[in-house]
Formats: sequence, C-alpha cells, structure tokens
Amino acid sequence: MYEPDRGQFSIASVDVTILLPCLNEIQALPHCVTNAHAALRRIEAQYGFTGEILVADNGSTDGSQALAMSLGARVEPVPVRGYGAALIAGCHAARGRFILMGDADGSYDFNDGVAMIGKLAEGSALCMGSRFDGGITPGAMPWKNRHIGNPLLTGMLNLFFRSGINDAHCGLRAIRKESFQRLRLSGTGMEFASEMVIKAALLKLPISQVPAKLLPDLRDRAPHLRPWRDGWRHLRYLLMLAPNWLFGIPAIAAMLFGLFVLAKSAIQYFLPGSFPAVGDYSTIIGSASFTIGHLAMILACASQVYALHAGYREPGRISRAVARIATLENILIGGLASLAAGVGVLALVYVQWVARHYGMADNIFLPMLGTLLLTIGIQNIMGGFFLAILGGHEAKFLAAPTARADGRSGERSDQRFPAATGG
Repeated sequence: MYEPDRGQFSIASVDVTILLPCLNEIQALPHCVTNAHAALRRIEAQYGFTGEILVADNGSTDGSQALAMSLGARVEPVPVRGYGAALIAGCHAARGRFILMGDADGSYDFNDGVAMIGKLAEGSALCMGSRFDGGITPGAMPWKNRHIGNPLLTGMLNLFFRSGINDAHCGLRAIRKESFQRLRLSGTGMEFASEMVIKAALLKLPISQVPAKLLPDLRDRAPHLRPWRDGWRHLRYLLMLAPNWLFGIPAIAAMLFGLFVLAKSAIQYFLPGSFPAVGDYSTIIGSASFTIGHLAMILACASQVYALHAGYREPGRISRAVARIATLENILIGGLASLAAGVGVLALVYVQWVARHYGMADNIFLPMLGTLLLTIGIQNIMGGFFLAILGGHEAKFLAAPTARADGRSGERSDQRFPAATGG
C-alpha cells in the first residue's frame, strides 16, 4: 500500500516520480501534493508501481520548501530561474523511470495522469494531456490563449514537425526518464513545453495523448505566465527548430525567382526583342534574390548539420542522399569552379568594354552574371568550411559523433550515417 515518506527519503529508485515546479506556491501546494499522493495510490493499485513526489523549487521565499517536505514530498532546489529550468532539473533529480509533471497551482488533477503512466508502460516515450479533450473549466484559460495562442502554436508545431497532438502546451504530461535524457532539453522558460514535443517528434519517439482537465488555479496572485512574451518565446523556438521552414523554403523561393528573372535577362541579351524588355533594376533584383537564396540554403544546411550532431534530429532520406556528396572538398570544388567562371565572364566584360572604347554597355546582364558567380563561389567556400566546423571539424560533416551512455559525445562514428561513407 502506498504511503508517503515524511521522514528521511530513501535514495532507492522508484517507478514513478510526480514532479511539480514551484515558485512561491505555498497557497496551492497542500492541495497539489495531496492530489499527487492520491494519484500515486491509484497508480500503485492499477499498475503496481511505486512512486515519489518531487518539488523542483525555483527559489521560493514563502516557505514552500518546508511545507512540501512536511507533506511528504522531496524538494530539489533549482538556482536557475524559469519554468523549463525547474522541470529540467527536476527530471534529472527524479528517481522514477516514469516522470509525471504538472503545475503546482492546482490547475491540473494528477489523477488524469494515471492513464498517462499506463501509456508509458505500454511503450510511449511521451504522453501529453489534452485540455481540449478533457475540458476547460470556465475562467481557467484566457480567451486569447484558448482561441488564438494555443491553436496557432499547436497548428504550426504540427505543420512543421507532424507531432499529431492537439494541445502542445498542456502542463500535465508524462515522459520516460530515458526519453528525457535523450532529448537533451535546454529551454529554461515556457518554451520548454514546445521543445519537449518538438524534439520527441524529430527523433520519431512514440507520442500519445490522453484527456486532461484544466481547472482554475488556486492562487490569489497573477500567474507566472505572460501570454505575449511567452507566446513569442514559443514561436521563435518553433522556427529555430524548423530550419527547413525558416531557411529552406525561403531559399528555394528566392533562388527560383532569381533564376526566372536572370533567365529572362539572358534571353533578352542573346536574343534581343524575344521578350518584353527586362530592365537593369530587374536584373539587379534577380541577382540579389538568387544570392540571398543561396546564403539562406547554406544556413538551412548548417542548421541541419547542427541538429544532427546535437542529437535531436535523425537523418532522413534526403540527408542520407546528400551525405554521399556533401563533403568539404566537393563544396570547395564547386566554389572554385564558380569563381573561375565568374572571373572568365568578367574578363569577357572587360574585353567588350575595351572594344567599345570604354563606352557604356546597353545591357548589364554579363557584369551581373560574373559578379553573381564570384559571390556564389566565395559563399560556397566559406560556407563549406563553416559546415565542416559545425560537423566536428570533419570534411564529411554529416558523419555525427556517437552518443555515449553518459549523454556526451564520444568519438565520431560513420556508422550512424552510413550514406556519409558511401555505405
């Protein structure tokens, strides 16, 4: 039978840790800890799992720590401020192989987490609560969060990462300890909620979802959440973890537009009168668009290399295919070829200029083409070295380091990305 430990806490591991982040929650803590004890009793009765309650305290000054311990909870002090910082430290300190986390303000019923533990026991790496399925009590969520913020951010998250859940920011969620360690979470603020789901989706970990009620919190002060500030933090995190959307798609669009304009300018140069005139300004804009797109594509590749080496993204079919040819040497060859072509075109421009007795040209296509080729060549060379640096100072920068048991990077192993070695 489950009994809370109100004395010295054993260092022995347990099956389930219920984790509560806390910052001056003395008003709601008695309800939350009592509710967590009730949930642990149900978990033991239903699954036979042992459990503990852990309060990750973020520097409370109202006596929350002593109250939590008197109620049978263990307290982990967390000096770094922030919702995410408290939960990350708490997850590291958790003794359970399953971690059920929820806010310490009384807005969640930890009994809703019993089903989440069941999902983890069945094989899920992460189980999310859904407030939209479980029910939102009137007054528990501001209208802008319910009808604008959450739907918009969850929709973008599903579009970018295909997580398949309808409430990415529910504070009641459960995760396996081993899965948490694999995600290497770092968000110290409210963006932690998105980061956990995104990185689990990127690694293709099994994610499930169960209904969870949202209740009015029990505090008589304003919540720590700041909708506009924290909404922006979530949005920027979504974009930073989605380089294909942030850099890749704009890069392709810019390069295609630039090619279209430059192709029309080239046809006009070699076949005058074939199309309506393309002005010099349009040629300049086309060249600039292609240059910007090329730079954005390098940034997209750099972001992918970083994600692969950081361990929160697995290589896909495209990454494996590109890995066969994406080496520093090949990029340098392409850059040098572009430089040589640019020098050749500009040499022709100079010869034509001399032949005109140093007069103005009727069309700027060739000078723009030569300059563009020089720019692309230089960006290739510099970008190639940048990718190699991000890839661990290796010419085959898509060959990532192996992950050691302690979570740090060990020696590089080409076996993780067979395509990188032609295997």
